[in-house]
Amino acid sequence: MDRLDPHTAHGTTDPMVDDGQGAIAGGAPGGAFNPWSYRDEAGVADADLVGYKVEATDGGIGKIDEASHEVGGSYLVVDTGPWIFGKKVMLPAGTINQVDHDDRKVHVDRTKDQIKAAPEYDETSHSDPAYRDKLGGYYDDTYGNLPPGTAR
Repeated sequence: MDRLDPHTAHGTTDPMVDDGQGAIAGGAPGGAFNPWSYRDEAGVADADLVGYKVEATDGGIGKIDEASHEVGGSYLVVDTGPWIFGKKVMLPAGTINQVDHDDRKVHVDRTKDQIKAAPEYDETSHSDPAYRDKLGGYYDDTYGNLPPGTAR
């Protein structure tokens, strides 16, 4: 039996290199998370998402109150209604997995608990670079805590 050379590819490709995609479907080049850009495969395009329902991996969290399409700065503001006592949360565009335009639902790849634990949304500082860095960093860190089998 031939020994396999660990420096040579044998029948499978490296998902971290091929086509510039990350190891998980939907990942950015090299697997990096870009919190402020919609994923191409999410199906957002330039759609107006205001009024769409938002589904976390474990259930609904509310309706979109505001949706931004800023290049490199896109986000959703979600009115959580009674779920978090009427508070709003800001979700970076990179957390969106899929948009179902027929059902008017946006699916994000985080749990309710992960969203609830995010830095608190403040309407007056949502465009502040320090807040965006903190929020983007939080959601980047939560990738290590995703449930098994959750797309990134």
